[in-house]
Amino acid sequence: MKKSSVTRLIALAVIVSGAPVLTPVAAQNWVEESVCADNAPAVFHQCAIEAAQSFDPPRTPEGQPDIGGIWILPRGQIGGAYEDLEAHPETLDDLGGPTAVVDPADGRVPIQAWADARWPTHVQRYFHHSAACLLAGVPNTMYHGGQRQFLQTPEYLAILTYNTHAYRIIPLDGRPPPSTKIRLWNGVSRGRWEGNTLVIETTNQNALPWLDQRGRFYTDAMHVVERLTLVDADTLHYEATLEDPNVFTRPFTIALPYRRSANATYEIEELACYENNEALMEISRAAGFRVFPGISPQEARAAREADE
Repeated sequence: MKKSSVTRLIALAVIVSGAPVLTPVAAQNWVEESVCADNAPAVFHQCAIEAAQSFDPPRTPEGQPDIGGIWILPRGQIGGAYEDLEAHPETLDDLGGPTAVVDPADGRVPIQAWADARWPTHVQRYFHHSAACLLAGVPNTMYHGGQRQFLQTPEYLAILTYNTHAYRIIPLDGRPPPSTKIRLWNGVSRGRWEGNTLVIETTNQNALPWLDQRGRFYTDAMHVVERLTLVDADTLHYEATLEDPNVFTRPFTIALPYRRSANATYEIEELACYENNEALMEISRAAGFRVFPGISPQEARAAREADE
């Protein structure tokens, strides 16, 4: 086989899987000393709930918990929830990892029967949103990639990420979301403080990204509630509860540990990836893949009725 053909096949394998390119940035160190040192989501989650009850976090001049800084998600750049929300083994294509689902207690995504039969077919038909450098949606954008920088003011939380130079700007001033006619890749987020926890509600997503590389999906009616709580000075408890009655049988919650970077001078590098990368998309199209079209709430309800 010609070298150029081999190169194209290798590129296709990386692109279709949505696998990130390994760089030194993926190996950034974090502060390992923690009141909740176990990175397994279920173990960390239970520990974090208890630890947060007695921890008085560092605060901003306005009196809110100070969550600013560089945070690293262990196995966020490669492996973990990015590959599969549920527990999955190490294979030639996956690094594997425990389930990120902490509710239900069985660690499974509570998905409706028709949707459970559909999502495994997606990787055979569509290419991952990362293949075109498209945004990952919420909550995927919070476990897609290892490094994040939180910039906090009294009115906003800005989250900068390494992958696809994505960012979120979350108002904290109580403003209402815009019309539901507006649909965005990362939706519309609004935050508020409840005690020492920052609660972020996200709606208005276009539902074109997947929840993981396996192809799990949702509709644009999904409502996501994220909670960020410091459990010690260098450990952040991240939770996200997802609710979409068109796809899931009940709301479910994932949890992940964020660790503060051990490098005080670290700066997030740029991942050279631009939205709607036509060169990458053409490689995928040539192999028979196409962009995931999403599914509307109406289509989802019709599919469920047909399955019953």
